[in-house]
Amino acid sequence: MCIRYGKLSNKDCLDLINLWNRAKLPSKPNGRDTLQNLAKQLELKRNLFLGAFHNDNLIGVVIATHNGRKGWINRLAIDPEFRKQGIASILIKQCEEFFLKADVQVFACLIENWNQKSENLFEKSGYTKYKDVSYFTKRINPEV
Repeated sequence: MCIRYGKLSNKDCLDLINLWNRAKLPSKPNGRDTLQNLAKQLELKRNLFLGAFHNDNLIGVVIATHNGRKGWINRLAIDPEFRKQGIASILIKQCEEFFLKADVQVFACLIENWNQKSENLFEKSGYTKYKDVSYFTKRINPEV
């Protein structure tokens, strides 16, 4: 099977949302994950929206972001029909390469405690789980 990897463009935003739905990844379609907001986020140089394509169909996605100090791997999702083929590991590696090109040497991700498969994937990829960290957010509205 031939998988092609590359940056997403505005024309991929609807496919991105559909992939998140197929992968059962929660999203905020009335907030930060509107087509308009995704298109804006795609244009930021500190963001990399990366996709895996099979026959021009989006089957995997990840968003890499950084602030110059730390790189974050966000929204990693693989179509259920294409899991267990190493696609997620390749996407993680490409995020790390993006960070290193920006001279960012700390990579991080947040994984909800119900998502054991993602925890296993990141541990297998060399990431350390910190159990003594608390995550706080403040949201302007529940859709962001």
